[in-house]
Amino acid sequence: MRIYRTLLFDVDDTLLDFKAAEKLALRLLFEGQQIELTEEMEAHYKQMNQGLWRAYEEGKINRDEVVNTRFSLLLKEYGHEVDGVLMEQKYRGYLEQGHQLIDGAMEVITKLHGVYDLHIVTNGLSKTQDRRLRDSGLHPMFTSIFVSEDTGYQKPMKEFFDFVFARIPSFDPQQALIIGDSLSSDMKGGQLAGLDTCWFNPEGKANETDIIPTYEICSLQELYQILGLK
Repeated sequence: MRIYRTLLFDVDDTLLDFKAAEKLALRLLFEGQQIELTEEMEAHYKQMNQGLWRAYEEGKINRDEVVNTRFSLLLKEYGHEVDGVLMEQKYRGYLEQGHQLIDGAMEVITKLHGVYDLHIVTNGLSKTQDRRLRDSGLHPMFTSIFVSEDTGYQKPMKEFFDFVFARIPSFDPQQALIIGDSLSSDMKGGQLAGLDTCWFNPEGKANETDIIPTYEICSLQELYQILGLK
C-alpha cells in the first residue's frame, strides 16, 4: 500500500455541492432580470458553460472570456441583449453564498486534518472559492488554498501543479494523492504532474476517456480504506 503524506482536494462537487449552489444562484440571477429560467434554458446554460470551461482547461480561451460572455451568449439565443460582465458580477455574488457540503465532507476532512498535510487545488475565482470554503467551515483545516486565478494556470496544466508543488515545503509527489470529481481536470492534471489520482464518482458515471485513475470512489469515506485508516 502506498503511503501518502500530502492530500490535494478539488472543491466543486468534491467537497462543496456546486450543483446546488449553481442552481440557487441561477434562479436568483434570472429572477432579478425578470427572465423566466426554464428547465430547457438551464440545461442549455450548463452545457454551454461546461464547454467554455473545457476550452479554458485546454488553454484555448482565458478565464475572463468564460465568465464574462457565458450569460450574454446564452440569452442572445433567447432574444435578450444583456451586459455579460454585469450579469457575471451579480451571479458571482449569489454563487458565493452557496457553501453546501458534499455528504461526508466535513467528517472526512476533520478526521484527516492533523494526520495529513491537506491542500485545496481548484479552478475558479479566488474570492468566490475563499468565501465558500470559509462559510462551509472547511477552510481552517487546509494548509494552503491554490486557485487557478492566483496561479496564472489552471488544472490540468502541469504548470498549475508545478506552482503548487513549489509552495508546499518538502513536497514529495510519490507521497501525494489528488482527489477530485473531474477526469479532464483533476485526474488528467494529476497524471501529467506524476501524482496518484483518486476519482470521486458518486453518480457512477462511465469513464469514456483514456484517463485511468489510480483509485475510484463513490463516497468520500472510502478514502479511509485507501489511506489505511479505520
